[in-house]
Formats: sequence, C-alpha cells, structure tokens
Amino acid sequence: MMLELIKITKYFHRGSVNEVLALHDISLDVGRGDFVSIIGSNGAGKSTLLNCVAGCFFPDQGVIVLDQRDVSKWPEFKRAALIGRVFQDPLLGTCASMSIEQNLALALRRGRRRGLGRGVRFEDREMFREKLTHLDLGLENRLQDTVGLLSGGQRQALTMVMATLARPEILLLDEHTAALDPKTGQQILDLTQRLVEGMGLTTLMVTHNMHQALRMGNRLIMMHRGEVILDIAGQEKARLQVDDLLARFYTLKKEAFSSDKMLLV
Repeated sequence: MMLELIKITKYFHRGSVNEVLALHDISLDVGRGDFVSIIGSNGAGKSTLLNCVAGCFFPDQGVIVLDQRDVSKWPEFKRAALIGRVFQDPLLGTCASMSIEQNLALALRRGRRRGLGRGVRFEDREMFREKLTHLDLGLENRLQDTVGLLSGGQRQALTMVMATLARPEILLLDEHTAALDPKTGQQILDLTQRLVEGMGLTTLMVTHNMHQALRMGNRLIMMHRGEVILDIAGQEKARLQVDDLLARFYTLKKEAFSSDKMLLV
C-alpha cells in the first residue's frame, strides 16, 4: 500500500464548548497508483483528512503510514519531500513575487538540501520550458515573468506542474478547481488527468462535484460527519450515475440530504 490510515481520530477545540470531532476512527488503505475522489458535505472531514496526511496537524489517535514509513509524527516540512499538493485557492501554491522559473526551481528541489549554487540552472530552464509547453498556455515563453502577473487559471496550472515536478509519492488535490470558472476548471481537470495517468501518481482528490467524482479516478469515497460511509471502486464505480450515487447516499445517511448544500451536482 502507498498510504495506510489506521484508526485516525482528530478533534478540534477538545474539552471546550466548541469541541468538534472532525475525523472518527478512520481506517483507509490506498494502493500505489490509485486515484481516489473524496466527496461529502461541508464539515464531513474531507480537507481535515488531507491536512492530516500532509502533516498540517497530528491526529489525536491513530497511525499514518506513507510508502511503508510511519509518518504520524513527521512535521509538515519533512512530509513535503513525499507529497505534492494543490489547494483550492490558486494563490496558495505559488509565490507571486518570484518568477515562473524561480517557482519551478523551488518545486524541483522540494525535500532536498539547498546549497549556495545557481538558483535556476540552464538544464533546469530547458526542462521547465518542455513541461510548460504541454500546458498550451504560452508560459514556456514567459519564464522570467513574475507569477503575480498570471491569471488564476494559469497559476493553478503552474501549481499542478510544480506539485508533480519532483515526482511525489502521493498527490493531494483539495477542491483545486472550485475557485475557477467552469471552462478553466475543466482545463485544469484535463491537465490533472494527463499528469496523474502519465506519471501513475497515487492521488487523493477532494471535490464537491459529483460528476467530477464519478468521472475522475478509479475509486470514490464518501465522508459524512468524520467517517467514511461509502467506498466504491473499479467497475462498480464506472457504472454509477449521479442518481444512483444519490440513492446510495440517501440509504446510508438519510439526514445527509436535509440541506441542498450537501453536494453540488
């Protein structure tokens, strides 16, 4: 297994009147090369799950094993050598005041020791151009432009390249198209599909969009109130339609559909 979550529990504001049980006794195995879409209501624990894997905070209970290494107590910066991540906000994945090539150079050295050598080497620059050419956005001709000049969609596309440049053990996508307009969002999804399939990346993708969840990946997980309530993979997932999925969810957790904010379809 590439990722193993063993009885993960996470509280926020524990012992106070604002106590929240964000993750409850979650056990999950993710195989090497799996692409898992994760859906659920607001507050279901989707982003908390990704943050636990990334090391943004430690679980109160349980063990996280990444590529046969117990990383449960590893800080975020140490796990960064193994993890690529793209956030919902296109501004979070890049440094606006640095150039495109400088951002890429930092991403290339993620998890490595950094000395006093040249920041952007000639051979790296050529590789950056080749990677950016596949985006079909013209960024390969703008390597010295500061990233702050780019549109949200261009920055998110750049972030996708940065997250996969130093091939990660696992790629975490946290609603990475939610802040984009539909056309740009679809372009980023197409890019995601190409990168994940082309590199055989193990991927967890949080989304509110059921069509995306059904179309992307080989496995779908539904979360509700900090628990995994549905886990569908392979041909069973491939055959599902949105109405089928809604019916399955409704059968499992009737209260989950008390609000039309449950999922965006």
